[in-house]
Amino acid sequence: MKNTDEFVKSALRNLGFESLNELQTETLEKSNLHPNLLVLSKTGSGKTLAFLLPLIAQLENIKKTQALIVVPSRELALQIEQVFKAIKSSFKVTVCYGGHSMRVEQNSLVEQPAVIIGTPGRICDHLDRGHLELNEVSHFIVDEYDKCLEFGFEDQMRFIHEHLKNLQKTWLISATEHKDFPRFIRFDAPCVINYLNQSEDPNIEFLKIPVNNSNKFENLYQALCSFEGALTIVFCNYREATTSITEFLATKGYEAVSYHGGMEQEERERALMKFRNGSFHTLVCTDLGSRGLDIPEIQHVVHFQYPHNLEAFIHRNGRTARMKSDGKSYLMINQDEETPEYLELPNKSYAIQGTYFPTLSPWVTLYFSGGKKDKINKVDIVGFLGKQAGLEKHEIGLITTMDFATYVAIPREKSRSILSSIRDVKVKGKKLKIAVSR
Repeated sequence: MKNTDEFVKSALRNLGFESLNELQTETLEKSNLHPNLLVLSKTGSGKTLAFLLPLIAQLENIKKTQALIVVPSRELALQIEQVFKAIKSSFKVTVCYGGHSMRVEQNSLVEQPAVIIGTPGRICDHLDRGHLELNEVSHFIVDEYDKCLEFGFEDQMRFIHEHLKNLQKTWLISATEHKDFPRFIRFDAPCVINYLNQSEDPNIEFLKIPVNNSNKFENLYQALCSFEGALTIVFCNYREATTSITEFLATKGYEAVSYHGGMEQEERERALMKFRNGSFHTLVCTDLGSRGLDIPEIQHVVHFQYPHNLEAFIHRNGRTARMKSDGKSYLMINQDEETPEYLELPNKSYAIQGTYFPTLSPWVTLYFSGGKKDKINKVDIVGFLGKQAGLEKHEIGLITTMDFATYVAIPREKSRSILSSIRDVKVKGKKLKIAVSR
């Protein structure tokens, strides 16, 4: 891409940002000067955009795969894809990860995407089956490279690296400093962009909620109601606890959505999508949700159970007070349990003044049984809802298009009338099932 300045201005407009931060500016400048980059910065500092902007600016051919981004989790892969598409460049991106249809990914790779984002295992599967050609890849990026090594992906990454015959640039990205690099990466004399010590500490207020075994669920309910619809994540140690909490809250008329590793990948994606689009303002999850979720508006983090260790505590809290905003972290201090030694308990208790009741989200999610593979895009959905349901653009919330489904946030108070007006209407000549997503 020739005119970097114009591209960056366009990308910022599409993302709704006014300017780059220091990390992004420095990475953009130094990415042209050094083949090996090590980018270190805390969670929530804009690392994804920091490496995507220079990467897209350096892409040249829309019909050849020139960049491979390897990540340790599906959630992070999808997050990066979301930012990539929001930039609205002319380059195609394909995401590959376990739990996603291998056939759909294979079909997406027939016409070579400029950029591939994937988890190590799934990338190796495609290489083994001959679906993937990496001979033209010039840029190799590993996001959360420390986790890729910790999770035991080193052998898979070595196998992937052996297929990079035309590699020119290697960029490693992380929120923690890891001094040892596998020899196969050939990461000699990297240019280090380190903002770990320069990053401002997040502005988080820490509070405690005293509970015991008999009133813990009720106290959680009261606290959540007092937040009056502010975006909140409740962290648990076990998937069974997330289910128990969401079921208990449902009996009280409080809507929350679960998120944990025992769910099918499609269920997890749907849960995150509904949380992001505002249909649910409370996510109840395991530590799976402590990394890879980039939702800057989260105001409250509640630790229903003590984190396993200090690192888990830090990563959980990192979901709030992002991008210079404020946040609050609550520890439910169980009088019947011993407090871990690593935890420094807050001095201030959270006092609920008055009586609160559940706050319903103003949005619900509408499901369409057609997506990207059916040639249905966001513009089609906006036009359809505007023409057939009479919705103004500001009444149409976040639209998520998947391979064979589309989800869109619509006003809760209008959902019945919207459904009645569009239920039997075709979308781009196709008869689709349309319903409120459950």
